[in-house]
Amino acid sequence: MNCPADYPRKSLKDCLKLIGPYVNRTPVMHSRLTDERAGAELYFKCENFQRGGSYKLRGATHAILRLQQKAPLSGVVTHSSGNFAQALSLAANALEIPAHIVMPRTAPEVKKAAVRSYGGHILECEPEVAAREAAADAMQKRTGGVLIHPSDDPQVMLGQGTAAMELLEEIPDLECIIAPVGGGGLLGGTCLAAHHYAKDCELFGAEPFAVDDAYRSLKSGKIESNETTDTMADGLKTVLGNYTFPVIRKHVKEILRVEEQEIAEAMKWIWERMKLVVEPSSAVTLAAIFRYPEYFRGKKVGIIISGGNVDLGKLPF
Repeated sequence: MNCPADYPRKSLKDCLKLIGPYVNRTPVMHSRLTDERAGAELYFKCENFQRGGSYKLRGATHAILRLQQKAPLSGVVTHSSGNFAQALSLAANALEIPAHIVMPRTAPEVKKAAVRSYGGHILECEPEVAAREAAADAMQKRTGGVLIHPSDDPQVMLGQGTAAMELLEEIPDLECIIAPVGGGGLLGGTCLAAHHYAKDCELFGAEPFAVDDAYRSLKSGKIESNETTDTMADGLKTVLGNYTFPVIRKHVKEILRVEEQEIAEAMKWIWERMKLVVEPSSAVTLAAIFRYPEYFRGKKVGIIISGGNVDLGKLPF
């Protein structure tokens, strides 16, 4: 399963129906002042209002429910910088199974505290992807839990796609959608939704220059890695995977890169002008629209606000 044809329209509908009792249908918001600055008509799908504070509850819940349909679970395991860790812990708690979470030691303390409050058991590791994956493999062997990848899993990607599906149900004539890209679960899921609900809609990803593996991967035609993880957008440090990359490569028009200061400025704009609590990983989308207006000027644009889990003691403005 590595292209939208492998995920029929019915699979998205079935996914949303399955996870519906466990997730919120989040609002779509609009800001006249932001439109004026961008020169475009912007619609924000506010997954910062999702349970657990991010869109990732959708994919985590869907993955667990599909696994439970096959066999009873003794537990689940993942590695995450924060939002998927919270989402899997919250979903597992609701379904009464243990969640074992590998988190980088550099993850925001607010996200670690949330994981613990949702019942997740944390093992800290170094922030590099290889270290996270090795620790998760060891955790799986020790606990007997099923490993659920935070993004590169077909059921996770389908679940994440329901955010864009809801957005397109509400605003069906969008001309563009832009989403943050780290591991690619959200952007890949957005591709699936657009393929079935808005075939003419142009798709964009946004990421920091500091961790621009998605941009380089689309240019080279193969999955690239990052030499550093030094970005305030802590949710975008992971790289594309074997399921997400083919979907994104086929359907995304461009990956747009932004500087750290641009992320901070866009985040501040959303907080001040829209009164929304968003995290840096969410703000990359608006930062990209401000930096590259030529892609969006005069168009009707959907923006996935991926989450609002912020360490209030470390705001970048």
